[in-house]
Amino acid sequence: MTRNEQLDFLIQRLSPAVELPQTLGGKWQVFRALVNVREPGAIDDDFIKVQDELLQSLIAEKGIANADDFSPLREKLYVWRGDITTLKADAIVNAANSNMLGCFVPNHLCIDNVIHTFAGVQLRNACAEIMQKQGSLEPTGRAKITPAYNLPCKYILHTVGPIIRGQVYNEDRKLLASCYRSCLELACRNAVKSIVFCCISTGEFHFPNEEAAHIAVYTVSDFLKTNNSIEKVVFNVFKEQDEHIYRTLYGKRGM
Repeated sequence: MTRNEQLDFLIQRLSPAVELPQTLGGKWQVFRALVNVREPGAIDDDFIKVQDELLQSLIAEKGIANADDFSPLREKLYVWRGDITTLKADAIVNAANSNMLGCFVPNHLCIDNVIHTFAGVQLRNACAEIMQKQGSLEPTGRAKITPAYNLPCKYILHTVGPIIRGQVYNEDRKLLASCYRSCLELACRNAVKSIVFCCISTGEFHFPNEEAAHIAVYTVSDFLKTNNSIEKVVFNVFKEQDEHIYRTLYGKRGM
């Protein structure tokens, strides 16, 4: 199938009544929106096959980066600015919400939405199964693990960071540190050697970027002092501002 044919097929499977846009970009936006709002549930193998071919080709076109090619700023610690859905590593971290099902806002640009979009509908189904067994919302500061499906990494670690509404309190700081520790502990239990952290809580959850980065670097560095199983920790940033913050922190800490 051509990409146009793939998108036509997928859109019509998701919503037969939707009018197909004329442009490739328009079709992608409609497909993504439909995927974003789709409730978890079984879907046929033909859909999965076409979806997987589409997503893997899109990720390949964006260009896959390999964490093994990065140069460390300090032993085991790295900073990389780019699209986390294109990064090959053992595990990446998703900044989830307490429902743990991904972002349902059509075409939203949060990391939760982007990861679920490019991983495929299988990810929401896997998260739904975890949450059904748990029987309650995901507490802040914990972590869950799923396969990565169409992403170039092996696993996705999902963690819910604290939401800041005005002032940052000590409890918020403790919960953010717990997000990093919980992901690292879960990574160790699953033989993960390389883990990529996004900037947890700094986007839609409004944790101040510099303070969040300080907590991240301190918590990870402290964990690595007593744990040798993780060989590489990458702090993934999307904005130049955040890259500057992390590189400055590395320079100050002398780790």
